[in-house]
Amino acid sequence: MRNRIENLSRRRFLQQGLAAGAGLTLGVQLSGVSRRLDAAPSKPDAAAPLEPNAFVRIGTDDSVTVIVKHLEMGQGTYTGLPTLVAEELDARWDQVRVEGAPADAARYNNLFWGPTQGTGGSTSIANSWEQMRKAGATARQMLVEAAAKRWQVDAGEIQVRDGQLSHAKGQRASFGELAEAAAGLVVPEDVFLKDPAEFRLIGNARLRRKDAAEKIDGSARYTQDVSLPGLLTAVVAHPPRFGARLKSLDPEPAVAIRGVEKILRIPTGVAVLAADFWTAKRGRDRLSIEWDESDAFTLGSEEILQQYRELAATPGAVATARGDAEAALASADKVIESEFALPFLAHASMEPLNCVILPEGDGVRVINGEQSQTRTQAGVASVLGLKPEQVRIDMLYAGSSFGRRGNPQADFTSEAAEIFKAAGRKTPIKLQWTREDDTRAGWYRPLFLHRVRAGLDAAGKPVAWHQRIVGQSIAAAAGMTSRLVVDGVDRLSVEGASDLAYGIPNLYVDLHSPTLPVPIQWWRSVGHTHTAFAVESVIDELATAAGRDPVDFRMALLEGHPRHQGVLKLAAEKAGWGGALPEGRGRGVAVHESFNSYVAQVAEVTVRGRSFSVDRVVIAVDCGMAINPDVVKAQMEGGMGYGLAAALVSRLTLKEGRVEQSNFHDYKVLRMDQMPRVEVYILPSAEAPTGVGEPATPVIAPAVANALAAATGQRLRRLPLRLA
Repeated sequence: MRNRIENLSRRRFLQQGLAAGAGLTLGVQLSGVSRRLDAAPSKPDAAAPLEPNAFVRIGTDDSVTVIVKHLEMGQGTYTGLPTLVAEELDARWDQVRVEGAPADAARYNNLFWGPTQGTGGSTSIANSWEQMRKAGATARQMLVEAAAKRWQVDAGEIQVRDGQLSHAKGQRASFGELAEAAAGLVVPEDVFLKDPAEFRLIGNARLRRKDAAEKIDGSARYTQDVSLPGLLTAVVAHPPRFGARLKSLDPEPAVAIRGVEKILRIPTGVAVLAADFWTAKRGRDRLSIEWDESDAFTLGSEEILQQYRELAATPGAVATARGDAEAALASADKVIESEFALPFLAHASMEPLNCVILPEGDGVRVINGEQSQTRTQAGVASVLGLKPEQVRIDMLYAGSSFGRRGNPQADFTSEAAEIFKAAGRKTPIKLQWTREDDTRAGWYRPLFLHRVRAGLDAAGKPVAWHQRIVGQSIAAAAGMTSRLVVDGVDRLSVEGASDLAYGIPNLYVDLHSPTLPVPIQWWRSVGHTHTAFAVESVIDELATAAGRDPVDFRMALLEGHPRHQGVLKLAAEKAGWGGALPEGRGRGVAVHESFNSYVAQVAEVTVRGRSFSVDRVVIAVDCGMAINPDVVKAQMEGGMGYGLAAALVSRLTLKEGRVEQSNFHDYKVLRMDQMPRVEVYILPSAEAPTGVGEPATPVIAPAVANALAAATGQRLRRLPLRLA
């Protein structure tokens, strides 16, 4: 293959003119997160490494270190982003190392979010697609130029492959041998990117995840693993009802426990500090606390739902108005009316919330699995009277999140700062929430109610759709009203409904966003978690009413949406759609777009009296170019499983204002024996990559509900699903 620099006809020329977060900043010095956090930093190499930009460092030891700006919480960023760099660099996969980026939005901002550093919205690969490739291509070009100077040959004659540069006359050199010479060159402003036909790593299903080995052998470092001299662990007693405040405190029973060091009043409750978690928890359990509940929230889930039903009987803020839905419904041959109810949900991350904070220089250092660096810097700085840049963050792995660690108010990291301040600002503090803390005093996916009326004409074609949605505004809770609320409509509440892909001529969607003191935030797939369930259930019901096959019915309504049709057709074919099933079994389908990715799922269920099992799920996904097919497959499986938990067992309820659940024994998640057989098929695509962390989650609940309807004739419209 001819050298990339010479062969212009097969490459795109791209200007290196990205935003500040993508700039080619020289001399970036970053410490590895894998070293012991209480160890002295290693001495730099005598020879300078090649650091052409903020994302790649090539050492004289031949290592290629990729600095990843997005949190690795299980979704594969520590594999996907290095793949982009290594592809353009033509590095060997085994020489690539990974470091988490420091908190610095000027260099490491999420390009889709503006001047904000953070991970979420299934944006990690999509926003970094060209940025990380350019980082690798820049380093490659500098290595080639260094070799050309050393060998006195034309740069266009040099080949690069698997971490080696070579020339036809026999010269060879590794990246490490050329790193120092390349570091002295001027960083090029313009670089060439590979034609996709030349990709060797992108799309390679055999690449090992970079985080796999240390997670298997236990050497991966999480916040819980951090140990520092003088570190105290803190646990917090939070009010049992939202809006309650501390009235009185008797700390003596806790202080009497050997090892309890401090009892501190903080704005969110009472913190107990000890040298270890268990002692701190025992101390908290012994506290004698009286709460002032005069302003506390006291409604239960069913009472909230009843208030939502009353709201749903009145017009809301208009999200979409196409045609005249009311007139079309009035003249429709058949009208279906449905109500859908979806409960509050906890995030239930495998690693409960935690954070380490300690003094450092003129500011503080935060160590944790950080999903929203910019919010944490702002929150901690506000508590401590610092500038955000005085809050330095070491990013470790996180044991999942599903949105929880990206809290819009930086709740738990700000709480850690409050404890640090109350303790005198000199003692390293590790805040550790228990699972009970996060279940009972956390932030939740809102409870939602949908009312849908849809009409068919005499030929069985949908002519009208009216959908009214009631639920708290995540945008308002996140302080993003100015960005995400237009004319009273929170775009996050109506996404997946207001932009309905189905060709229905008369569409009307409106919204009520009641205000409650129950803390809410985004949950994996945000608004799509509830809109997909309502939309895909009603579409299926319309197909039945029209006497049409559910797949054929959807295909006809999706004319003009080839990517929806592509995944729907693929999933149906692979699932054997239309084939006979034994009595008591059913097959259901759903298709949905979220985060610019398209997912179709076919679920097969077996019904036994009033119980049922989900036996098989076939998933087809179009996420543009699949950077790491094995990661895509894993995210489809995991995202579906997370959504299946909400479909089958997960539910958070309030009674008299108190959360009734506390841990996995009563806030249930999917168990291994409930996981169906899963098949994942990736639609080949040359489009730019899109998200895969969330798009599988919202599709499974309607697919299962539709399968149960096929098997039993029952239409289930409330989650979790229960047969009558």
